[in-house]
Amino acid sequence: MTAGKRTHSAGYARAALRGRTRQRGLTLFGLLFWALAIGFGAYLVIRVFPTVNEYLTIKSTVEKIAAQQPPTVAEVRAAFDRQKEVEYSITSISGKDLEVTKENDRVVVGFAYDKLIPIYGSVYILVKYEGRSK
Repeated sequence: MTAGKRTHSAGYARAALRGRTRQRGLTLFGLLFWALAIGFGAYLVIRVFPTVNEYLTIKSTVEKIAAQQPPTVAEVRAAFDRQKEVEYSITSISGKDLEVTKENDRVVVGFAYDKLIPIYGSVYILVKYEGRSK
């Protein structure tokens, strides 16, 4: 009876060893690496998101103004400055930074600006935004 128990327990030991060699997983250092990488990526997204929001607000404002087809460049710039007072998120450009042209008898309003995003100390990300009305 004891021989059967030994064989039985030896079988479990061999199965455990076979199972152990097949196990795969993430080490503590691997887990820390991925946690840091994902955390840094999330930090960058949080820092960049407000500038993307500002760009989308500027683009929609420019689209709205161009759709009204103002007759002069001064009116385009004044309309943008009025809208800038309403939209609290527009801080990077003003009406004087707009490029106003006419294409096929339609007013086209363009803009371009750079945004420096501080990351840590003297480390920055430079994002270049540009757009124009349709």
